Amino acid sequence: MTELDGPTHKLSPFFSSRGPALIPRMKTKHRIYYITLFSVVLLGLIATGMFQFWPHSIESAADWTLDKRSVHDAPLVRLPVSSPIPERGDLSCRMHTCFDVYRCGYNPKNRIKVYIYPLQKFVDELGVPISSTGLSREYNDLLSAISDSDFYTDDVTRACLFIPSIDVLNQNSLRVRETAQALAMLPRWDKGMNHLLFNMLPGGPPDYNTALDVPRDRALLAGGGFSTWTYRQGYDVSIPVYSPLSADVELPERQPGPRRYFILSSQTAIHREYRAELERLKEENGESLLLLDKCSNLSQGAASARKRCYKGQLFDYPQILQESSFCVVLRGARLGQAALSDVLQAGCVPVILADSYILPFSEVLDWKRASVVIPEEKLSEMYTILKSIPHRQVEEMQRQARWFWEAYFSSMKAIGLTTLQIINDRIYPYAARTYEQWNNPPVVKWSSVNSPLFLPLIPPRAPGFTAVVLTYDRVESLFRVITEISKVPSLAKLLVVWNNQNKSPPEESLWPKIGVPLKVVRTKENKLSNRFFPYDEIETEAVLAIDDDIIMLTSDELQFGYEVWREFPDRLVGYPGRLHLWDHEMGKWKYESEWTNEVSMVLTGAAFYHKYFNYLYTYKMPGDIKNWVDAHMNCEDIAMNFLVANITGKAPIKVTPRKKFKCPECTAIDGLSLDQTHMVERSECINKFASVFGTMPLKVVEHRADPVLYKDDFPEKLKSFPNIGSL
Repeated sequence: MTELDGPTHKLSPFFSSRGPALIPRMKTKHRIYYITLFSVVLLGLIATGMFQFWPHSIESAADWTLDKRSVHDAPLVRLPVSSPIPERGDLSCRMHTCFDVYRCGYNPKNRIKVYIYPLQKFVDELGVPISSTGLSREYNDLLSAISDSDFYTDDVTRACLFIPSIDVLNQNSLRVRETAQALAMLPRWDKGMNHLLFNMLPGGPPDYNTALDVPRDRALLAGGGFSTWTYRQGYDVSIPVYSPLSADVELPERQPGPRRYFILSSQTAIHREYRAELERLKEENGESLLLLDKCSNLSQGAASARKRCYKGQLFDYPQILQESSFCVVLRGARLGQAALSDVLQAGCVPVILADSYILPFSEVLDWKRASVVIPEEKLSEMYTILKSIPHRQVEEMQRQARWFWEAYFSSMKAIGLTTLQIINDRIYPYAARTYEQWNNPPVVKWSSVNSPLFLPLIPPRAPGFTAVVLTYDRVESLFRVITEISKVPSLAKLLVVWNNQNKSPPEESLWPKIGVPLKVVRTKENKLSNRFFPYDEIETEAVLAIDDDIIMLTSDELQFGYEVWREFPDRLVGYPGRLHLWDHEMGKWKYESEWTNEVSMVLTGAAFYHKYFNYLYTYKMPGDIKNWVDAHMNCEDIAMNFLVANITGKAPIKVTPRKKFKCPECTAIDGLSLDQTHMVERSECINKFASVFGTMPLKVVEHRADPVLYKDDFPEKLKSFPNIGSL
């Protein structure tokens, strides 16, 4: 054993002063290299961790915050004098010619992606900006709302629509030529394809064009003053002129109803001819009309903008608008007026006198529900026209006006997102909002019943229809009708309207046993109109009105009638047809039930229709028609034909060849329609109803609907409806 503590000793080659030599010793230069590499990697990992977890704020170039949109911090872009100028604007542009929908592509959310250009400050060669105001507060709010919405993307390659950060809301602040040059310099301009510009104050003195004068190639324009001459229907979007008072003044919602004034005019820059006509109306109608003007004793400024005067009396504006049922909105130098927004906010029904004006968002909003549009030449008749509107309708319009403002006018955000939604609906029409979604306030009415005029596509077959049988005391015939109807595959429920107050309906055990729910409703009075009452028990869209003596219709006839109604849910679909004729000798209308080649009515003794018309018949029937029907115990079917034709502008649909309803068991005493005076009264009904409606709404057609193989020489088993019946 070697001595380790002696003065003379040698270390074993397998040992060193650091311990056992398990690996060969590394050369010094290699060791330094690996240590350096390890240190670099370690420092990189530490830096990455600090970057990920240390509190910090990193924004992309396209991240839109208020600070990022400061004009002072924006990069300067100098426009050479020779910069190209876009074309004036193609009036023939439509979505299929000037918009590349393929850029939008398919996405599961059916939502377009919108890119906002980074802010730049454009100046000419002398350093003069293209705009005297830079970026307005309104346009900043608009861009902020879009950047915070689901439409926004900061990835320019995914964008379907491009919005410049160049503010063209107010043409008065723009240098038109230089603004057009700035647009043409945008990197993805491509002659304005898929670009959207927002403008609220177009034109300038002296002509005040109704569309932005800045040349813009094929760009879409969301404009606030379009006329029928400059608006490209289905391409441009008509938007409101935003009122700054929307953000500065809070008007609490007021309940609809009568107001202190009937008509109010509050605009200050009215043409002298219009003001003279309004003053004449004021003289004729006294205190019911309030005619305001600017206050001459106040200095110009923000305070004077919120005041109006009448003969020295001071009124707060826009608060005074809430004191009137109707508020006049006249055209000024421009068609679009911020006063429209103020009026809607006040819940006052706007009376719009601006010929050729395209109302804001009229592509989707039904302005008939919230305003009255009167030709300028009929200003002198305004008071008479407004007085003819029923009080209940005025209240509904007041309510709708306020909701329009809240949903679509109240902020730049509402205006901007509504514009994008309209464009989105054009690109993805199968996922577009419905008429009800655009126009119905979020309040359930009429147990969620919607008008059949706006049903999507074809109503589904599954829910079926509800048969409503009006009866008095023909129990045997009633039971036969119930038994026959129960054979129809699409029958969902059977509702018996018991119209006899002096006699109770049969006991439950005596009624036919059928495979669908059967409900008996007892009425308080014996009225024919009871057959068209909107009973809560009617849960299906389709209703079959049928008399208690209609035992001759086969199940195939009834099922086929329902299938036809599904194709035309806004029509009356029935079996025997009738016609109205003009009697030249007598100078009045005549009811015709003989053989003719034309049809303008179908009998509701057996007819399909949408349950919406029950509500209209019960609550919206014009004049005294409903009371007249109940008093004469006749013509409820003619009244329903008038109502549906007047609402839809369409004729009924006659199905199958059946011409008359024949009841072998019914006697002249039993059958109401066999009365001697019945036919005479039917003609009187037509003349009475035409007088009340003020027109003849019935439409004449020369066709009927039959099954496809009805007349073909094929085996019965190949036909969907083999038992169609006879005349």
